[in-house]
Amino acid sequence: MNTVVLLLTRDLRVHDHPALAASCANAERVVPLFVADPALTVPDNRRRFLLESLQDLRDGLRRRGGDLLVRSGDPVAEAMRTAREVGAEGIALTADVSEYAARRQERLARACSRERLALKLFPGVTIMPPGEVTPSTGGDHYKVFTPYWRAWQSSRWRGTVATPRKIHLPDGVTGDDPRTVLGDAKSESPHPMTGGESEALRRVKNWKTKAAAYADRHDDLPGDATSRLSPYLHFGCLSPLALATADGMPEAYVRQLCWRDFYHQLLAAFPKLRTQAFRPGAQEQWQDDPVALQAWQAGETGVPIVDAGMKQLAAEGWMHNRARLVTASYLTKTLGLDWRDGAAWYDRLLIDADVANNYGNWQWVAGTGTDTKPYRRFSPDRQAERFDPDGEYVRRWT
Repeated sequence: MNTVVLLLTRDLRVHDHPALAASCANAERVVPLFVADPALTVPDNRRRFLLESLQDLRDGLRRRGGDLLVRSGDPVAEAMRTAREVGAEGIALTADVSEYAARRQERLARACSRERLALKLFPGVTIMPPGEVTPSTGGDHYKVFTPYWRAWQSSRWRGTVATPRKIHLPDGVTGDDPRTVLGDAKSESPHPMTGGESEALRRVKNWKTKAAAYADRHDDLPGDATSRLSPYLHFGCLSPLALATADGMPEAYVRQLCWRDFYHQLLAAFPKLRTQAFRPGAQEQWQDDPVALQAWQAGETGVPIVDAGMKQLAAEGWMHNRARLVTASYLTKTLGLDWRDGAAWYDRLLIDADVANNYGNWQWVAGTGTDTKPYRRFSPDRQAERFDPDGEYVRRWT
């Protein structure tokens, strides 16, 4: 094959990138392309992180002789237009599982078929692709985490792929400054996370010096002893497989990466995870209380640990996982408000707002999802006693 268009989505890196590696190995010329779809609403903090990630990716590609084309528009139409312009014979894409991603893949497959272009899908968003770990008793997905974790551990993972040393563009093809094409974006956070693969790898290197204590300290709210790598996993600046197989990564941390895979295989099997209760027979009798919802969103409920979590979310576009559980439980189990409203608010503010993780976790907490104890509650007072005993986390944010 002479020329391939590599359509980039949530895989903004050059390390352990199966689609990029295979394209460079099997085609003489590779055209990396990112298309921002204006139909998607992207909040400023996530947009800023995306722009930084694209610029860093472009730098990485250019160091290897390539470049990054950036377009705004319908991803399928722009991919096909670019393929025609460069005379491509195929398109490579990393597979994904949201409803939006599935529609994009289906439309792209039809368009490629019409124009007689090859379309090849690759893994890379998760460690184990959805559908590859299935129950021995039948079915296409696991509904409970613990048996999935056991099967996932014993599965054969793919090997990480080497970063291409050289990327060749077609003659006359030049890349784009992402900000020139997509515009700039600002962040109101006083301590914004910097997007991009380079920053992700720097953070992994630093995290490896602390990861051994993860099992004992990951719920320590003021200690902030988690990796904060979720935004980099969301945008694909970091390979989850490379992270899971890195030297010194403890099982307790790898288990969290398995939770991420679990929710992706759940979303692949149940595309309506954002809007419909996953658990058959789930009773949904939510209150309609806009005032209470607004107080929760603003971190003004009067419950210190809940308000601290919500103010951290507003300030940083990120929240400690323990605080996510507490704030979500308070909204659904104490206030009796709909998990969809809570998940949508998280979706609006989180930099790491995966459809699979965000909505899967909200349904778990609300009792409509995969929790085998759907009436479980997280008492704010008890959670504060256990994980913020001196009130340091609360004081920091309230």
